Amino acid sequence: MGKPKRFRAIFERNVPATMSDGTTLYADVWRPDAEGTYPVLMTRLPYDKSQPRMAEVCGIDPARTVGEGYVVIYQDTRGRYTSEGVSTFECDRDDGYDSVEWAASLPYSDGNVGMFGLSYLGLTQWLAATACPPHLKALFPQQIGTGFKDFMFPGGAFSLGAGLNWAGIQSADSLTRRAAEGEDMTANMNDLVALLDNLSEAYKKLPLAGSHRLISDASPFYDEWLAKAEDADFWPRLSFDHRLEEIDIPIYQLGSWHDLYSGSVPALFEGMCEKGRSKEARNSQKLIMGPWVHGKMDSPTIGDLAMGTSATAAAIDLPGLHIRWFDHWLKGKDTGLMEEAPVRVYVMGDNCWREEQEWPLGRTEWTDYYLHSQGQANSRGGDGYLDTTAPASEELPDSFLYDPHDPVPSAGGAALFPEDAGPRDQEHVESRMDVLVYSTPPLTEDVEVTGPVVATLFAATTARDTDWTVRMADVHPDGRAYGITDGIVRARYRDDLAKPALLEPNKVYEYEIDLKATSNVFKKGHQIRLQISSSNFPRFSRNPNTAGDIATETELLPANQTVLHDEDHPSRIRLPIIPR
Repeated sequence: MGKPKRFRAIFERNVPATMSDGTTLYADVWRPDAEGTYPVLMTRLPYDKSQPRMAEVCGIDPARTVGEGYVVIYQDTRGRYTSEGVSTFECDRDDGYDSVEWAASLPYSDGNVGMFGLSYLGLTQWLAATACPPHLKALFPQQIGTGFKDFMFPGGAFSLGAGLNWAGIQSADSLTRRAAEGEDMTANMNDLVALLDNLSEAYKKLPLAGSHRLISDASPFYDEWLAKAEDADFWPRLSFDHRLEEIDIPIYQLGSWHDLYSGSVPALFEGMCEKGRSKEARNSQKLIMGPWVHGKMDSPTIGDLAMGTSATAAAIDLPGLHIRWFDHWLKGKDTGLMEEAPVRVYVMGDNCWREEQEWPLGRTEWTDYYLHSQGQANSRGGDGYLDTTAPASEELPDSFLYDPHDPVPSAGGAALFPEDAGPRDQEHVESRMDVLVYSTPPLTEDVEVTGPVVATLFAATTARDTDWTVRMADVHPDGRAYGITDGIVRARYRDDLAKPALLEPNKVYEYEIDLKATSNVFKKGHQIRLQISSSNFPRFSRNPNTAGDIATETELLPANQTVLHDEDHPSRIRLPIIPR
């Protein structure tokens, strides 16, 4: 048997697609230089379709993919770069439907359309899928959560670092478009460059809404989102997790342990397996979770750590995986992919890939690790410790002063941008007296934690609103501690993100804090550690402790914080332990 035919590519720039309301969106198209029709792979993005890095981060190499017999389309979303209209985000569902059907109607299309892409490019896939375009046959979304509230308000706290930076990036295109229409944008462009070059100062400005004239003008959605934090009717228009029952296609999801969507991606896989519209859709879901940070899956080093002893330990052939997936669903080829296990996870610590049959893993032993101390758990030099024994009634609580004028600095974790993310050395965080530290003794055997992680805190504050943060870290034998996963809860949203309830000062409340999900083997001789505090800045905005409106508050007040861990208040973290 001869080698399969390889196709050369024809490239067409700015191919128009007319939406149902008459707006024209433009796409770049790569297609085989041969007669016939071919399946189409499409992505829709607000970041400029002509940028070469788009192909790199999406995992679709147009030349390679066209060579395999596909049409590849990159389309600018409404109101961005070459496309007409005004970007409102709410339009992506209907535009997704229209764009898929347009792609299916092209003369070189065989009517089978798949979608791919990372981050926002994953969101446009999910939104299109909920509109049920008849020619959409499969998705491959990467590193994306359930919508914009998942992005902007995890645990009810505002994602300042991601939100302001992302709004700045979107502002650049808005200003360029206005300049093209004849406005003098020179001063605004200079202001934008200055803002992005000095974000550390921009993060400190109050109030959160309206402090940046340029952002308010060029990206008004930023202030709008802050104002609508509690609007239960607003956010469903920018999300899709409430519509999984409407989706009737196979989806291959890719997520990352050090990404801000590390919990959302496996939860969406689980949701589609349970709620997909048809049995075929429910049985046609795939999940892969790697050790990477957001938007960067080509480095053997994540944060401060190497993921394996070789440069290729965590590597995957992402373009090849796309082709195998879409060959199956768009060409009807038996690639063997659907005979493989539905879940593939990278187990950090062991630094290896492993196949699994479900999420969470069926053999999980849910194990509570309890906080203990004699009331002096402040910093890594304190007396806090962690074990599986429930606390006794005589244990003293731990306390610290949370001063939003001097917040705990962010140190890696699930940040939006790779340079800020990943497992980072925690020494400068754990040396602070406003960080409580609880560690197990050095482990006598390997302990694997793979699955969702949740912390329960019993805590009190002198404020009427505050934040509680929890980070889990892996402590190496030489004392270095590296963050594994973390979470936050804004106290007023402890029960419902849409229904704030302020606190009674000094009253003890129970808080559940989602630390998303991970897969890490704490090796023999290492320690499992928890950090508890009330800030993680600038990744999250500071809670001013005033109980005022988060968007408009300008005053910052210190608060005395107390964490209890006694018989009646068993503060703990529930870990998904996997038998070795």
